[in-house]
Amino acid sequence: MLRRHFFALPGIALAAPALAQSDRAVRLVVPVAPGGSQDIVGRLIARHLAAVLGQQIVVENHPGAGSNIGYELVARARPDGQTLLAGSDSLSINKGLFRRLSFDPVEDFAPVAQATSVPQILVVKADSPVASFTDFVARSRTEQVAVGTPGNGSLAHLLIELIQQATETRWTHAPYRGGALAVNDLLGGSLQGVMINIGAVTQHVQSGRLRGLAVSTGTRTTALPEVPTLIESGLAGVDVAGWHGLVAPKGTDPALVTRLNQAVGEVLKITEVRDRLSALGIEPVDASPQVLAAKIRDDAARWATVIQRTGMQAD
Repeated sequence: MLRRHFFALPGIALAAPALAQSDRAVRLVVPVAPGGSQDIVGRLIARHLAAVLGQQIVVENHPGAGSNIGYELVARARPDGQTLLAGSDSLSINKGLFRRLSFDPVEDFAPVAQATSVPQILVVKADSPVASFTDFVARSRTEQVAVGTPGNGSLAHLLIELIQQATETRWTHAPYRGGALAVNDLLGGSLQGVMINIGAVTQHVQSGRLRGLAVSTGTRTTALPEVPTLIESGLAGVDVAGWHGLVAPKGTDPALVTRLNQAVGEVLKITEVRDRLSALGIEPVDASPQVLAAKIRDDAARWATVIQRTGMQAD
């Protein structure tokens, strides 16, 4: 699937020069299908980044193979500023999850900017007898609990494997082709819980249809401040967050990377952008290329350990 959307500023003269000496639009590759949070955030950033830079940006969706189709496209692109990637935490996960890749998800990119932090949340039905994360763990010791996630190898899947190791429990993992399907089954009563990014269920929790038991980040979230963290719930050191941001091909001029990072920082100051991210339950993050690079590498090592221990592997 390839879906394009152009963002341009006809007739407006801005001081910033083009990213590259070309009349072609810069393309932002989104490695997932349209409609999900990664696509929404990518398009939101692209629209405002075009205004900040005075450069036309075209968004292209290249989904498939666990995002690796889009990732490979950018990894193989010329490092000239004409091709960028709407990256996410799956870069780190895919490093250990896929045995045969023609590119390295960590080594073949130049991190540009982390734009968001995406907490995961464990939710149950509002009428569940389980009132807390501690209750959920206790229940899993005496009976079988089925927990849905957006899919095998997703951040949510790896997180529940990490939790099971820390709590010495076993849950039945129910992978879905998308978080919305898992939430529907939870509401229908066929699951005992769902681990998912917070934006997918914020409205359900706020409306009282679901109950949030714990969020995965080290501090509570602004979207659902009443929900405690996993650390507060007794899991010391479990601080996990997904992310969205910009990544360029390896070898991109460091001066260009710095300029793009600064431009993303300007985008994140825009009220419309912050309000939209807040509505999605996503925290804006203005991080340097070096901070993002360290996060990608650290997360890759962390998740490789989980993947190897559990034996999960993708072809």
